[in-house]
Amino acid sequence: MRNFLSLAFFCLFFWSSAMAQQAKPFVFDRSDYIVQDSILIKTPDGAQVSALVVRKKGVTEPLPTILSFTVYTRQTDLKKAKEAADKGYVGVVAYTRGKKNSPDIPVPYEHDGADANAVIDWISKQAWSNKKVGMYGGSYNGFAQWAATKKLHPALKTIVPSAAASPGLDVPMTNNVVMTFPFSWTYYVTNNKLLDNEDYNNKQWNDLDNRWYQSGKAYPTLDSLMGRPKNTIFRRWLAHPSYDSYWQAMIPYKTDFAKINIPILTTTGYFDGGQIGALYYYREHLKYNPKAEHYVIIGPYGHFGSQGTPDTVYNGYKIDQAALIPIHDIIYEWFAYVLKGGPKPSVLKDKINYQLMGSNEWRHAPSLKKAGNDSLVLYLSSKHTDSIYKLDAKKPMKEAFVKQVVDFKDRTDTHSYFWQRNINYDTLYHNGVMYESDPLPQAVDLAQNFTGQIKVAINKKDMDYSVVLFERTVEGKYFYLSYFMGRASYATNVSKRTLLTPGKKETIPFSNTYMSAKRLSKGSRIVVLVNINKSGSEQINYGTGRDVNTETIKDAGKPLEIKWFNDSYVVLPILR
Repeated sequence: MRNFLSLAFFCLFFWSSAMAQQAKPFVFDRSDYIVQDSILIKTPDGAQVSALVVRKKGVTEPLPTILSFTVYTRQTDLKKAKEAADKGYVGVVAYTRGKKNSPDIPVPYEHDGADANAVIDWISKQAWSNKKVGMYGGSYNGFAQWAATKKLHPALKTIVPSAAASPGLDVPMTNNVVMTFPFSWTYYVTNNKLLDNEDYNNKQWNDLDNRWYQSGKAYPTLDSLMGRPKNTIFRRWLAHPSYDSYWQAMIPYKTDFAKINIPILTTTGYFDGGQIGALYYYREHLKYNPKAEHYVIIGPYGHFGSQGTPDTVYNGYKIDQAALIPIHDIIYEWFAYVLKGGPKPSVLKDKINYQLMGSNEWRHAPSLKKAGNDSLVLYLSSKHTDSIYKLDAKKPMKEAFVKQVVDFKDRTDTHSYFWQRNINYDTLYHNGVMYESDPLPQAVDLAQNFTGQIKVAINKKDMDYSVVLFERTVEGKYFYLSYFMGRASYATNVSKRTLLTPGKKETIPFSNTYMSAKRLSKGSRIVVLVNINKSGSEQINYGTGRDVNTETIKDAGKPLEIKWFNDSYVVLPILR
């Protein structure tokens, strides 16, 4: 199971090839630079943050600073700081407390906002600083930038978060379902002052998901299954299944966004596991600060392509030539624009800049909502041919449903919701319910994230479910577009659980899906797969209504019976 995650989920946030860089320290001729790589900066609560600084020799005037704040302590960080110095800035890399030279205990996420602000404050007081700081970086580093804006320091003039993680919203849980892949990551980043590559590469992780799945034990026993003491970090995460004050304290929350008045450039990708976080920050920022100068670049990129250099081929999909833009260079163009008064990057023709797959064109819109001007509403009909049900443009006149049964006691199979390990498929092998539309009468441009409402009745109090979206081309191939995965009891409020009533028809809205933008060809069909989560890749919700972390296979009881009603629907925003 974990081999699958290494190809798919694990790559959403953590780059295994970066481990190789750890063993190869970056070496450069320091004769033209002032390098300070053992700085300790005190925080207001008495902790110490480790940092390094690279400056060009012979520079006498104060300069703006480019800061990266990260939990990933690598020897190659000097290269990042040197690049900033070469481009006319002071380069600074700082680390989560407890990392590198910090004597404290490393704890991901919890202190980074305050600690990043302490670093910015320290920078602003140095003789070489002109009191202008810009931050950039992806994934965890993107999170750290947003964490720093929760209490915005006057010297922080811009951030460029790429593929930004949002703890509690997309990691370790997405829509309140905790995923297994961050478990081994906690050891990777906290076992020592750098990164524990030896432990992380240990083959003992390879079958952990499957061993837990077959054991039927409660989810927090992952650590004991590994023969390790209690993982306090992971268990603390599990103790907060709602998006509560624990998570809200880490990043801006609601009206915090109204106070963020600096220019921001977000970069992400349609296939970026961090996209949910990246666009969450964007939506909340514009919701509470409608006049914010916040730009977005999004295209057919994965987690790492969206941070610097796009892949020409991503998971078997050859991306359009137009999408191959130098994102890393654009980030420095942005810094020159904000920090030095240079021109705005030419790709930023409007606030939302997205590459339309299949068209070899970029599109531009003033907001995400205005990326499309129409929508396709398709109902999950009970009409079927063989095992494929119709995705119908007409609302049903009479209520009906499709029944699915999932036996949580049966561990001979799994129910998966994740398809991004490939983009193109010849056949969709699945054990969910598949719906397919009529052929599109003309080409349409999908231009945002799909949403919808699921109408169900189940014989339990809760379920974790998925909705996956594909285009079936005229050649009969399947192109992965987007997906949703979440817990039904949090459908209307990620901070408050509302259980379902067994046997009652319930309306479960979903919206927190991945944005995709693609030209859907004339004759193509829209395909939707709905399913229930049952695998070792995430928690298993047995539907008792208790804390899912306490449930075991003994709570499976009768098989879960789901009635997928035909007035369920999906909404696809399009641009005609």
